[in-house]
Amino acid sequence: MDKNSKIYIAGHRGMVGGAIMRYLVSNGYNNLVLRTSSELDLRNQQAVDNFFANERPEYIFLAAAKVGGIVANNTYRADFIYDNLIMEANIIHAAHSHDAVKLLFLGSSCIYPKMAPQPLKEEYLLTGPLEPTNEPYAIAKIAGIKLCEAYRDQYGEDFISVMPTNLYGIGDNYHPQNSHVLPALIRRFHEAKLARQPSVTIWGSGSPRREFLYAEDLAEACVFLMNSYSERGLINVGTGEDLTIKELAELIKDIVGYRGELLFDTSMPDGTPRKLMDVSRLRSLGWKHRTALNTGIEKAYQDFLRNADAAR
Repeated sequence: MDKNSKIYIAGHRGMVGGAIMRYLVSNGYNNLVLRTSSELDLRNQQAVDNFFANERPEYIFLAAAKVGGIVANNTYRADFIYDNLIMEANIIHAAHSHDAVKLLFLGSSCIYPKMAPQPLKEEYLLTGPLEPTNEPYAIAKIAGIKLCEAYRDQYGEDFISVMPTNLYGIGDNYHPQNSHVLPALIRRFHEAKLARQPSVTIWGSGSPRREFLYAEDLAEACVFLMNSYSERGLINVGTGEDLTIKELAELIKDIVGYRGELLFDTSMPDGTPRKLMDVSRLRSLGWKHRTALNTGIEKAYQDFLRNADAAR
């Protein structure tokens, strides 16, 4: 990409899209095309096609998605598969129809089988059953990968797929039921501290292991890959490091300054036992994450405090 290339970020108001937008702007890219969901409904095929016909973006970061944690994924199963399937299909097809130079599709580590060997290598895709609680979302993301591969195979399009690990950071979702584990814990410990609650209950056993990547690091990786990666196969983006949910909770508890007790509700689902990305392919290209987990959580907590009213 040149600094004046026309770049469309689908989902620029989300955590990932917002991080990509900030990274591009801070690095001198000056021709960004942006639309809010009220200005452009990405589920509307004709509206998306008209937008591409009028704007003719050269590079597309496909970060728009309906996202949520275990409870949201399991509750809104139809919404998660329908909205994500139709958004990505509309954008990928329009990018092809209107001669985009390149498209980067953002997936998720949940595409891998529930019991896949660890760490998760790119070739483990479609080698076993998915985690049932987020299967609809995962299938939609797998379809996006296959769409990119199919348009490359049939039409020679330079469409690439990037699979980030669990993300957190500026502009995260802190909804008490529908958020992911890390932002949910930030909110719960903060509210427990204010209310001087004697204990906080964590969903599940605390034993599953998870990897977390600061969204600003992902943005840097996405621009790096847009400029340097043009392979058919998907590529993982992560830290290559993980910790248990219990360890994560203790870390967040310390950063927030909560002094009460941790309890674990084993009646709630744990999800996949472990999700650690193999990032050797990405590191061989010359990229590695910058932000340590404790540093990133401190920044995320400060962002939560700045936006506490909106998070309620």
